[in-house]
Amino acid sequence: MLEIGTKAPEFSLSDKDGNIVSLSDFLGKKVVLYFYPKDNTPGCSRQACAFAGAYEGFKAKNVVVIGVSKDSVASHQKFAQKYDLPFILLSDPERQAIEAYGVWVEKKLYGKVSFGVQRSTYIIDEQGCIEKVMPKVKPDTNAEEILSYLEGQA
Repeated sequence: MLEIGTKAPEFSLSDKDGNIVSLSDFLGKKVVLYFYPKDNTPGCSRQACAFAGAYEGFKAKNVVVIGVSKDSVASHQKFAQKYDLPFILLSDPERQAIEAYGVWVEKKLYGKVSFGVQRSTYIIDEQGCIEKVMPKVKPDTNAEEILSYLEGQA
């Protein structure tokens, strides 16, 4: 995981419509960058829906929400349509951002070891530096925790 105060690694990835989105596109705005394992899985769907439900609160604070996973552009498009997700979803099949942000980790499940995305969130400030690191977040409460944190910043 990256440290608070360090420059957030730049990336350019495709969104659900195939458009290239770069982190630098959002300089001057706060960015909530959340990494999740897989579209249409129970935890990831709950997390995405929680962000969708809180989206007006983020918009009111001029905060950009970006979700990143290894899923394809087509998968993101279906995921966004199915749950009516109003925020940006980025496809990172080559793990460019996933590895740069240190969220590609060894996981153990029932004694089996594999690698995957650790559900984590970064808040990036208006100058492109990491303001807050939230490793191993809970899908149901992540969006509300971030909004509460941002309200304390006001």
